[in-house]
Amino acid sequence: MSVTSVLARKWRPKIFAQLAGQEHVVQALSNALTQNRLHHAYLFTGTRGVGKTTIARIFAKSLNCVSGITATPCGICNACMEIDSGRFVDLIELDAASNTGIDNMREVLDNAQYLPTLGRYKVYLIDEVHMLSKAAFNSMLKTLEEPPEHVKFILATTDPQKIPITVLSRCLQFNLKQLPPALIVTHLEYVLGQENITFEIAALALLARAAQGSMRDALSLLDQAIAYSDSSIDEATVRNMLGAIDQSYLYDVLQALLLRDGVSLLRIADDMQSRSLAFDVALQDLATLLHRVALAQTVPQAIAEDEPERVRLLELAQSFSAEEIQLYYQIAIHGRNEIDLAPDEYAGFTMTLLRMLAFRPAGAKTPSEQRTAEVMAPPVAQAATVPAPQPQQKVQPVQPVPQPANPVTSTSSTLDWGTLLSQLNVQGMARELAKHCTLENFVDGRLTLVLASQHKHLLTNKMAQEKLQTALADYFVQPVRLVVMLGENTMATPAAVEQKVKQTRKQQAIEAITQDPFVRETQTQLDAQILEETIKSIQ
Repeated sequence: MSVTSVLARKWRPKIFAQLAGQEHVVQALSNALTQNRLHHAYLFTGTRGVGKTTIARIFAKSLNCVSGITATPCGICNACMEIDSGRFVDLIELDAASNTGIDNMREVLDNAQYLPTLGRYKVYLIDEVHMLSKAAFNSMLKTLEEPPEHVKFILATTDPQKIPITVLSRCLQFNLKQLPPALIVTHLEYVLGQENITFEIAALALLARAAQGSMRDALSLLDQAIAYSDSSIDEATVRNMLGAIDQSYLYDVLQALLLRDGVSLLRIADDMQSRSLAFDVALQDLATLLHRVALAQTVPQAIAEDEPERVRLLELAQSFSAEEIQLYYQIAIHGRNEIDLAPDEYAGFTMTLLRMLAFRPAGAKTPSEQRTAEVMAPPVAQAATVPAPQPQQKVQPVQPVPQPANPVTSTSSTLDWGTLLSQLNVQGMARELAKHCTLENFVDGRLTLVLASQHKHLLTNKMAQEKLQTALADYFVQPVRLVVMLGENTMATPAAVEQKVKQTRKQQAIEAITQDPFVRETQTQLDAQILEETIKSIQ
């Protein structure tokens, strides 16, 4: 089992509501607990640091909290506090990586027959369960087939394919997702705010990308960044710590490839070596950049209008052919995989660049070369390809590179908060908070909402604000800092608009019923009355 960093321990979620990015698992477990429809064995799968053990411990608290089986354990009873501190006698955690044998499993299963000492259930949490031996799995199988009523098994693994199908078929399986960088950035921003540490968003974006979907790894890297920096976490410090290459070098590499300039390529590599930059990370970042160029070629709208490098990406998309970008991407991926086989990292990196310089799709021409060929073609040759009755085709002028839109300084006239809210993936208290706000502005990644003072109680739920901020970051595909301030709403809130629509629909329903010929005839014949308060719109 990996060592957990200081921040990862301090900010480990204690309840389901604090978990980020695993809503599908939380919802299923919460429903099972609320409805008391409990299975005897659960299997959590996913890469490292996405919350498998954390969810297992929260689930154990939900089963053994003194308030009863609940999706919201109290967190203050002895059972909850002892589980949080790792001292609960009826939560038995086993690391299968170091306890792989049949003897270890038999000892565990023999003890499973006895009733819990303090709790309602004995919970066995077996981490990296795929490491168990075949004999140990066979020993476990019998207990999984006929489990005691007081026992729950929670299995966790990063490699479910190594678990026998006979065991898989007896477990409820939940696959935990890798966390998107935007969500990780939002959580790191919240943690640093609570820790009173200043930071640059770009630095957090680097940490989130380096974490590769693992919140635990992100917090561990954040620990390192705090120790590495003086009083503020800035982009340059994090780049230096990670050995990450400045993105400008990557654009210089592609520019040198475009010009077929081997001298410039080697000069860039030499400069990187003098700065002790990591060449394997550089190849990874180069592949990422090539992927973004490919997107700009085929799906330009995927590049956000406020993307700082949008112009350069679009320029590269027009300068290279699609075949070249695909080839360079494959070479970068293979170069990174083979860099450990090279005499040294410098040789592996430069050989990858020279390979890009040496190979080119057969007959491929860049868009600029294609336009040059059209311009330079002799008029007679052009006329020979054009049927006599048709006029000669004119050479199309080079299209200018699209320029980025002016930065948004106020969204009052460009974004409708109600429409935006309808497109956000946010529910519960987070949606309730958003519905009672109006949009003040959205400037430089900072989105400000105004909440009327009569709804200030909605601000007490910090988790709701964090979930709303995460949903906004996912929608805009960039880090968003959410600020909610109390004030007077100058425009109608989504909640007010929704209420007005409901009232209008109800009034329309009342009018439709009172004007209905059958209803009016019934009123006349039976001296009946319409109870308007019972009428509801079905739209």
